[in-house]
Amino acid sequence: MFYSIVRAVVALALRLFYRVKVNAPPAEPEGPVMFVGNHPNGLIDPALVFILTRRHVTFLAKEPLFRLPVIGWLLKGLGALPVYRKQDDPSQMGKNEGTLDAARGALVAGRAITLFPEGKSHSEPSLAELKTGAARIALGAAKQGAPVRIVPVGLTYADKHLFHSEVLIEMGSPIEVTDFLPADAAAESESVRRLTERIAEGLRSVTLNLDKWEDLPLIQLAEQLFAFRKKEARDTERLRNWARGLQLFRSEQPERFERVRGEMVSFLRRLELVRADPTDLALEYRTGPVARFVVKNLLLLAFGLPLFALGLGLFYVPYLLPRWASRKAELDIQATVKFLVALVTSLVWWGALTVGAWLWRGAPLGLPVLLGVPPLALFTLYFSDRWQVLLHDVAVFFTLGSRGRLKARLLTEGERLAAEVEQLAGEYQPRLDQGGAHLAVVAGR
Repeated sequence: MFYSIVRAVVALALRLFYRVKVNAPPAEPEGPVMFVGNHPNGLIDPALVFILTRRHVTFLAKEPLFRLPVIGWLLKGLGALPVYRKQDDPSQMGKNEGTLDAARGALVAGRAITLFPEGKSHSEPSLAELKTGAARIALGAAKQGAPVRIVPVGLTYADKHLFHSEVLIEMGSPIEVTDFLPADAAAESESVRRLTERIAEGLRSVTLNLDKWEDLPLIQLAEQLFAFRKKEARDTERLRNWARGLQLFRSEQPERFERVRGEMVSFLRRLELVRADPTDLALEYRTGPVARFVVKNLLLLAFGLPLFALGLGLFYVPYLLPRWASRKAELDIQATVKFLVALVTSLVWWGALTVGAWLWRGAPLGLPVLLGVPPLALFTLYFSDRWQVLLHDVAVFFTLGSRGRLKARLLTEGERLAAEVEQLAGEYQPRLDQGGAHLAVVAGR
């Protein structure tokens, strides 16, 4: 019961904190399963597993977390297992054998466990070297007859520390652990090494891996231009393939790479100056659609702005407090601090508003406040998002809609770059196909 309540509350809160997208098969993996994920965002990463699966999952977490006041209580209540790391306390590492036995036992019993084999949360642009613990746990359970499968889970954040930014949870192809069982004790180390490498390969297939963060705007623009030219939706899987292709392009054709990179950076800066992206360049402003856009958004402002102003006033403190609390936190735990503070503050604030209204006017006011605060908070979030989209659309209209020559120049330059990007995709696609990737295929759920 405790697990179900925590899972429901945390999953709902995460969907309010982030715009969550899930790319996974409709049927959840059954039997003994080990979910392994990349680890860029502190306690947010394991919490997202609550959204990915309805199964009761046993988490492995670093031991110092169990000593924190609230988090430790939650971890113990969820039945999590402590991992003793050398950098925390070398004298305690002998206790890990008990943790490994418990994790193996959970798999033998047909349960699901989750761990993050990078061993620590980080903000590097690519997957860190994996520890061998996941492979050793899985192989130990498989030796006892458990048909263990390892499921790679990719977590890709648009801006992991920003409220209401996008996060993609992607489930990779399961790895059958029995295929890696050693023939004898002498082959044990080799089996652990091979399985660890296979886990790393699975994680790379569902995560974005870059040489440096400066490459991210380039591959994002390449995907925008490619999708623009093909008249397709942007695709996360294709974005990962652009990252792989960029590494090949840089190493094999450095001079051409620098030329294309310079042109793309210059084009990107010009787009940023007019607050546009490649898809905006193809927009045609006709009187009918523009009139409908104006009427629709004027009605939204007329009826929604008073409610939004009320929500903004009521929830300003619970919105501001998480930002203040996380201002000195490191990047990979900023979101964890913001999320936990926001969750606690929101519940306390809701209770305080209800009690205050009840004491002031009794049930006639207290009950509407109790029932009305959550939908008002959700509307405030919706209106805030819609307002940002509206401001972007209006800015693009006044910048490009009335400046035909500027728009035509940007469109011509965008089409030229899109053609070069498409040519590069054709050149490197066969190489990427050998590794199971395909630049021109849109990923499906």
